[in-house]
Formats: sequence, C-alpha cells, structure tokens
Amino acid sequence: MSSLEPYETEPGLSRRAVECVVAALLCAFAVAVLWDSYGRGAGWQGGPQSGFFPARLAWLLLASSAVVFVQGMRAESRVLVTWAQLKQVSLVLLPLTVYVFAIGYLGIYLASALFLGGFMIAFGSFRWWSILAAAVLIPLVTFWVFEMQFEVPLPKGPLEAMLGF
Repeated sequence: MSSLEPYETEPGLSRRAVECVVAALLCAFAVAVLWDSYGRGAGWQGGPQSGFFPARLAWLLLASSAVVFVQGMRAESRVLVTWAQLKQVSLVLLPLTVYVFAIGYLGIYLASALFLGGFMIAFGSFRWWSILAAAVLIPLVTFWVFEMQFEVPLPKGPLEAMLGF
C-alpha cells in the first residue's frame, strides 16, 4: 500500500488537468512575450534589436509548453491534489494576493499591519494584545530597519505621508 492511495479515493484535481492548465498558461505567456518582442523589433539589423533575445526565449517557452501539454495528456488521470488541500492553499493565497495589491494603495507598513493582524485573528488562537503587539511592532521595527538604518525606501501610503515620511 503506497502513501498516495488515500488521495486516489478523494476527489480533486488530476495531474493531467494541472499539467494541461500550466501548459496553457505558459503558452499564453509565451505568445504575449512574442507579440511584445516583435512589436519592439526582434530581428538583427546591425546587431540585435531590443526584442531579439526575449523573442528567442519566448519561442523556447512556447516549445516547452507544447512538451508539457503532451506530457500532461499522456499522464495518468490520478488525483494530484484534493479539493480539501486546495482549499487550504487558497485560504493563504487569497489574503496574500489582497496584501500584495494593498501595498500599492496603503503602503507596505499599514498593509503589513493589517495582514499580520488579520492572519493572526483568522488562523490562530492568540490573545488580543499579542495580535495588536505583533501588528504594530513588526511594521514599526521593519520601518526602523529599512527606512532609518539602511535608508532603503519601501512603498509608502497615505499614513506615512500624513506622518511626514
């Protein structure tokens, strides 16, 4: 009895579907790079034009995506990841995606404070004061290290502008 057998009985995404979707995404990315590269000039007129190397890499990526697609079609239709496992991954991935987009609007420090506090509330059984302390102190220490000690500016938002930074 192998360790994969319990997953075979649970419903979920098959290896075939995952590989074909990844191949399709790689193919779409390669086509976009090809379109952009040929728009910039992908030839060699007195030397490589600005789209020459990206176009060659995109052709390689397109060929690789075709190979991955063929391998995916030939793969067994076994379950690669169950729906329950995929739900756990999405519970982390979706808030992380929102956090990344929030950095552009709120700045990294306020977005980090909200992300840390929200994550601790949603996935942990922490006391309220430890959530508040982590959500406030970690962005403050990060600000002190990057902005004041290393003098590396990180994305700031309206709160930092209001405080004069």
